[in-house]
Amino acid sequence: MKLLVSTVSAALLALPVFSKTLPITLDIVNAQGAPDGFSRSMVTANGTYPGPLITATKGDTLVVTINNKLDDDTMRRSTSLDFDGIFVNTPNSFDEGSSFVTTCPVAPDASYTYTIPLVDGQAGTFWYHSQLSVQYVDGLRGALIVYDPEDPLKHLYDVDDESTIWQVGDWWHNTTLPLLAGYVATGIVPVSDSGTFNGVGRYNGGPDVPFHVVNVVQGTRYRFRIINTSARNVFTISIDSHNMTIIETDGNPTQPMTVNSIDMLAGQRHSIVVEANQPVANYWINAPYVGGDPTRNLNQNATLSRAILRYKGAPAEDPSAPMSLGPAGAALNALVEANLRPLVASPAPEADINITLNLVVTAGKAQWNVNNVSYLAPEVPTLVKILEGANSADDFNVTENTFVLPANKIVQVIFPPSIDDEAHPFHLHGNNFWLIKSNSSEEINTQNPIKRDVAGVGSTGTIMRFSTANPGPWFFHCHIFWHFQAGLATVMASGLEETRKQVNPTKAWEALCPAYDALPTDLQ
Repeated sequence: MKLLVSTVSAALLALPVFSKTLPITLDIVNAQGAPDGFSRSMVTANGTYPGPLITATKGDTLVVTINNKLDDDTMRRSTSLDFDGIFVNTPNSFDEGSSFVTTCPVAPDASYTYTIPLVDGQAGTFWYHSQLSVQYVDGLRGALIVYDPEDPLKHLYDVDDESTIWQVGDWWHNTTLPLLAGYVATGIVPVSDSGTFNGVGRYNGGPDVPFHVVNVVQGTRYRFRIINTSARNVFTISIDSHNMTIIETDGNPTQPMTVNSIDMLAGQRHSIVVEANQPVANYWINAPYVGGDPTRNLNQNATLSRAILRYKGAPAEDPSAPMSLGPAGAALNALVEANLRPLVASPAPEADINITLNLVVTAGKAQWNVNNVSYLAPEVPTLVKILEGANSADDFNVTENTFVLPANKIVQVIFPPSIDDEAHPFHLHGNNFWLIKSNSSEEINTQNPIKRDVAGVGSTGTIMRFSTANPGPWFFHCHIFWHFQAGLATVMASGLEETRKQVNPTKAWEALCPAYDALPTDLQ
């Protein structure tokens, strides 16, 4: 299913440039689709995979109404929407969208409106997805771009629009309820059938679905915004015969860095500048992926995950070059995350609080543990408990894995090196963090580290620091959503008293939990 020009983005483009409030309506519906040629029922926003593009300008306010019209019982029927990477300030934390942390899910045949002011001058590349269990695996995911008319790196590119957004993601032929049941029964994380690039892909033995085409004009410089919308897979992005200059990481402008290959974990985003400086022709955009043992799903062929960079004047055909996994050997100039630097350097503040998180899987089970605790979603959301007077860790279930922190402090989180063969992309909701030590290096950098909201945790260890100047209960979890569902999650709950003073939820929000709790299990 190709990425469609949606009514949402068309409506937004029609808004006057001075508009500050952007009304957006998403009908959450089951729709039949075949992104890689295999037809199945999906969970979608407005019937498309990926969902409609949402665009805004920094300083705007998103007013997103979702109408839950889901009716397919092979997937979850309730839903909730999260805006990945967007800062959410304390007064609006109840609209942050994290099921059982800041809200309850939206029931079938119900509607809810999220009001999200874009604060702190934030701009960049973001996305939205379901934050209920593993529901976004079924298709509920889409791009959210916040433009900056005063982008300090604007002189480096000529084109930055709807045509320059790349969404890669893993795709399954089965629906999530049976997939999750298989995971629980075996402890083996489901392996995807294919990967998609802007909503289209191929699998072994499947039809030759036309590859997505990215059109360029020779001599023009393009800002491509890449989003890994996966629930598991790591994608490696490259373009035959072209370099890529990174200028943004997870919504944060970076010093330009030229590479020819970029590994992207689930939930991560980068903006790259590509100059169309090669002879007029068709070139492969390579997007192979890894995510589990491919022998567990013989449909999978990562080499088929790709798109076409087509110069104006080139024939409408596949590139003549063979399909490859991208640069290798001496030709490889891969991104090393630890080498990224912010556009404006600033030291990371010294830490006031240190937390060490040890990640361990329970052998043979679909259970992950953080400091010997496997997260289980509570019946009463974390924020509700805080508003009702919770003051310490004792006021939360042990299985909520909630760290109670004072406001206006710097927290350092240390992930020791692990022997797990799959890096865990840890994501902080509502905020971001200084990446003091990347898993890609032994270097500890407190002088000019990048800030991002998703970073890999694995074999060499990772250190992050974040501020609690924005109080609230913020989910901090693995963005491999199968691991997240298996308990690889915590809640960083800061400034509980400050949260109570600043948060005044709407009546509509207060009605969500009673409505959800009254549902039979098959409608939740």
